[in-house]
Order: sequence, then structure tokens, then C-alpha cells
Amino acid sequence: MADRYSFSLTTFSPSGKLVQIEYALNAVKQGVTTIGIKSANGVVLATERKANSSLLKSNTGSKVELITPNIGMSYSGMGPDFRVLVDKARKLAHTNYKRIYNEYPPVKILVQEIAKVMQESTQSGGIRPFGVSLLVGGYDEHSEQFQLYQVDPSGSYFPWKATAIGKTSNSAKTFLEKRWNENLELEDAIHVALLALKESVDGELTGDNLDIAIVSDPQDHLLGFKGTSVEGPRFKKLTAEEINDRLDSL
Repeated sequence: MADRYSFSLTTFSPSGKLVQIEYALNAVKQGVTTIGIKSANGVVLATERKANSSLLKSNTGSKVELITPNIGMSYSGMGPDFRVLVDKARKLAHTNYKRIYNEYPPVKILVQEIAKVMQESTQSGGIRPFGVSLLVGGYDEHSEQFQLYQVDPSGSYFPWKATAIGKTSNSAKTFLEKRWNENLELEDAIHVALLALKESVDGELTGDNLDIAIVSDPQDHLLGFKGTSVEGPRFKKLTAEEINDRLDSL
């Protein structure tokens, strides 16, 4: 009986479910594991960059993207859907907020706008839900706090201290629950993220098959110019060499 409802996005099944959203969550669970950790002085977003062939160039395609100078986003699930949401999130941040208020949106406001886009895809006929869950981490200048959110295909969003999405998210969450504490520093959070990925990823971890980004103190050297009071971006992607240095110390 339930099968007749499984192809319709806008029709509830007798048990009160939108089955296509559950299928979208299954697509997320087939994606690679992505870790997000909020520490006392920053946020870490870490994920595996899987290469299906040794002939593939490893430096093409990023799984952690900058949205505003203080906010970054990663995902698990379908890569093309993530690229669409990255474009929409950047447009929302610049066109719908910065041009009006002359400042970038706080993390929660941006997350709400992204969640709204994803929810609209669950309520319209002829389209499908986005096949990704997102981890959005950033710094809120108003509350002066670092924040981490998860956004699901249904449009639901949740604040987290530390979480994991993807194929081995359950075991990764169990690991994070044991390791996370209120006094965790940024370097310790990177260390914990690498250990969590090491537990859940098949094969050897190297700087070439990992994407790690941090949101921390302003990086004035990344600004590109001097002699101004403008703060540098807080978002920074770690290079393969920086990741390898931290892997060596595990």
C-alpha cells in the first residue's frame, strides 16, 4: 500500500510520512562521512575527498566551501546538489543581506534561509528534495560566538556542539560524544576530527584525500591588502601539507 505514495513528493503516506524525504536521507547516508566540531575558539569542518581512480586530479572539486568570510559549509550526499546550494547560499548572503544591511548575515539567519530553500523543494510538485545534508559552521559577530548547524533535506536544522553526517555517522557520533568537552581548543578539535575520520574511513588518510576547513580568529594575511581596519576572513582551508603535519602527530 505504501508503494503508491513513494513516488509522490507532495502526498503523505497513511503513516504520515513523505517517503521521498526518507529516500533523500538514504542518499545522505550513502555519502562519505563529514565531521563538524565546535571548540572554545573555533569550528572545524572535516571530510574525506574520495577519488574513484588514481588518474583523477586530487586538487579539483572542494567539499568544504566558503560562503562568507566568517562562514563555511560542507556536506554529505550528492555533490551537484551541494554546488547548487552553495551558489544559492552565497547569493542569499550577498544580495539579500549584505547589500541591504552592509554586513554579512549571522550564522543562524543564513542557516534559516538555506533551510527555507531546501524546505521549498519538499512542497512543490515536479521536483525532488535536495539529496544532501549540510554542516554550516561560522562566527556570529553579534553574539561573539562560534556556531555549528546541520541542515537536512526536509529543511530541518539543528545546532550542534559536534556531529557527523554520512555513511558512518553513528559510530563517528559515538566517538565524538566520548571526546568532546566544553574546554576543547581548536587544535584539539582538529585532532579529534582526524581521529574520528580515521575510525570511519577505509584506507590511509593523507592531506590529498581530506578536506579540512577552520573558522577561527581573523586571518589578516588572507585579506590581500594592508593599511585598513577591515578584519581578515575567519574561514581558512588547511593545505595538504598542514593536514599531513597533523596526521603525523596522531
